[in-house]
Amino acid sequence: MQYNSGFARVYNVHWAGFADRLAPRIREFYERTPIGQVNKTALDVCCGTGQLALHLLEHGYTVTGLDFSPAMLSYAIEKAQPYIDEGRARFIEADATDFTVEGQFGLATSTFDALNHLPDLAALQGCFRSVAAVLVDEGRFIFDLNTRYGLERWLGASMQMADELVVFTRGVMVEELNRTYTQISGFLRTESGLYERFDQTAFNTIFEMNAVHAALLEAGFRSAYCARSDDFTKPVDDPEAEPRVFFVAEK
Repeated sequence: MQYNSGFARVYNVHWAGFADRLAPRIREFYERTPIGQVNKTALDVCCGTGQLALHLLEHGYTVTGLDFSPAMLSYAIEKAQPYIDEGRARFIEADATDFTVEGQFGLATSTFDALNHLPDLAALQGCFRSVAAVLVDEGRFIFDLNTRYGLERWLGASMQMADELVVFTRGVMVEELNRTYTQISGFLRTESGLYERFDQTAFNTIFEMNAVHAALLEAGFRSAYCARSDDFTKPVDDPEAEPRVFFVAEK
């Protein structure tokens, strides 16, 4: 999904904290695995404005980030410029459903339900195949998805206010398309003190967690399970009863 420049600014200010909170948990889990103790290379799929990539870079990793939105990538590149100059970071504009990148990676990530924004299961399968092709044996792919239950909680209208921005959201479900749509509008304060309007419509595809699990195995992962963000080592009994799950897949 392509995000416009206004939405990218708001995302960078208002929603980048999700990756900030998750990055240490993902890294610490990965570093307790055998491959994580020797391999400090990472691929961040749908890297957004680069928060998770930056955390890994700050902890000695070599990172490749890819995203379909040039507006998002511009923030990631700005944040990681010193590491790009060192040759430890690169950011690529690419479609998550079908990509190739140079190199092999021990860890692959995708966070903040970015993969819900892929249009259907075939697109998700394409992403899994692309990741599996560049992940080393015993490498881990960790990503989160909103379940149907989680997406239903987004329906309706809401407003968020802060000193620097005002955000209005309205979510609807379209059952025949197996998607929810969210209209996001608001105003972001500029350096001049004036407020600039932004508008963005985003969709989230509703995936069945069993189908996602099967797609991972079909793509070449030898195991996969769903967990909560507070404990990546413990599979959850009923993923569909969770609002958000994290898949932990091993190549």
